[in-house]
Amino acid sequence: MQNHVLDYLDNIVGHCPDKVAFANDKEALTFSQVYEQTRSIGTYLHSLGIYKEPVIVFMNKHPKTVTAFFGVIEGGCFYVPIDEQMPAARINLILENVKPRLMICDDKTIKMAEKFETDAKAVCYEDIAYLPADETALQAIRDKAIDTDPIYIVFTSGSTGVPKGVAACHRSVLDYIEQLSEVLKFDENTVFGNQTPLYFDACLKELYPTLKFGATTYLIPKGLFMMPIKLVEFLNEKKINTVCWVVSALTMISGLQTFDTVIPKYLKTVAFGSEVFPVKQFNLWKKTLPETDFVNLYGPTEGTGMCCYYRADRFFEEGESIPIGRPFKNTEILLLDENNKLATAGELCIRGTSVTLGYYNNPEKTSESFVQNPLNTAYPELIYRTGDIASYNEKGELVFVSRKDYQVKHMGHRIELGEIEANVNMLDGIKTCACVYSKTDEKIVLYYVGEKEKAILIKQLREKLPRYMIPNETVQLETMLFTPNGKIDRKGLLALYEKETCMTQ
Repeated sequence: MQNHVLDYLDNIVGHCPDKVAFANDKEALTFSQVYEQTRSIGTYLHSLGIYKEPVIVFMNKHPKTVTAFFGVIEGGCFYVPIDEQMPAARINLILENVKPRLMICDDKTIKMAEKFETDAKAVCYEDIAYLPADETALQAIRDKAIDTDPIYIVFTSGSTGVPKGVAACHRSVLDYIEQLSEVLKFDENTVFGNQTPLYFDACLKELYPTLKFGATTYLIPKGLFMMPIKLVEFLNEKKINTVCWVVSALTMISGLQTFDTVIPKYLKTVAFGSEVFPVKQFNLWKKTLPETDFVNLYGPTEGTGMCCYYRADRFFEEGESIPIGRPFKNTEILLLDENNKLATAGELCIRGTSVTLGYYNNPEKTSESFVQNPLNTAYPELIYRTGDIASYNEKGELVFVSRKDYQVKHMGHRIELGEIEANVNMLDGIKTCACVYSKTDEKIVLYYVGEKEKAILIKQLREKLPRYMIPNETVQLETMLFTPNGKIDRKGLLALYEKETCMTQ
């Protein structure tokens, strides 16, 4: 039985050593180069006596960054990716949490690393990636590896402002890749176009299937996502046939009428997630690429990225939600009501190997979300409580409803802010929107991007929603606020509202 993610690399390097594995717009690494540099880095860790420890990878988005990840795993350790785009304060909190002894940097970031509050040794990738491999030592490390060993820690936002490090192991990632590959039909001809930063778990969808099949992944330059026509031209130039993107990246293309100029003619598979795909924008993609396979993916970082899928093989009517479908094999979804009983609508909880190891060095937060299955009192069995509310539709498919923390009490009514957003997104002239709730002012605040006048927007909403769900404040933006991983930044929007409110008082 396979128990190590790098078994993929060991196998594929013998089949296609000279094929490009990872590339950007300027440089590329073949599978043999990835393999050799991975083993050099693993040897270097061994020489320092660093084993089963967190190792920081602080590099700009580059094929060598991916190889650094694999090198850390080869050395029997687990990687912690950070990026120069992260605020220094957040990086210092991460370093305080993991207390690393080593930080792998590139020529640019190694100078920045000196300013961090850490005793970790900073080394340049180029100084360690070409050393002779110690085959005996590496084999000994591999022989001791088991599938519950961690391979990475990815930090998510915390409700208190302190990031939480989600630790995932080989077994979770192996299961995920096997199930995802079957659903999305990856093979040796797959050419991925990576959109997400490498310090988010979303990149798993490309990095490890590339090793499994001998596929190719292009790390798309971040700047292209501000220029949709050039972005699509890049997809065509590299003959990219598979993307696994956040919804905002897809709607940016369709919402700016890019398809009137150029279409991504090689795309065969479009997987999407992180946000609800507005039906109007999805239908535009479906109409433009009628032969393309569209798949809605759902899952939290704590569930190894994605745990549910829905093949969106039709157009959707106004008012419909695209389902999140059904769980991957070897994963069970439980919808629990307020009494921890199975229900047709309730908090979505995950059971199975996709559940990660918990939050690194944070037993208190781990115990809040990784809990004993309340349906099983006979033996220990952890499930992950996502905080997402979901329900089953008439076809037995899972449908995302809202976040528990998007549910507010307003004017004596319990309101799902997601319902307001869904109705706004249906309106012509709306590109994207988000609702936040100010507890201080007891107001629903709607932020939107689009041409529609605020007065007309509110008038149309009154035809769709009850009076108590009509936003108290409506703000038109030039561009929406997004988090670094492409999700709408609702915390940032709320902070913006509170700041502006404070200034006017």
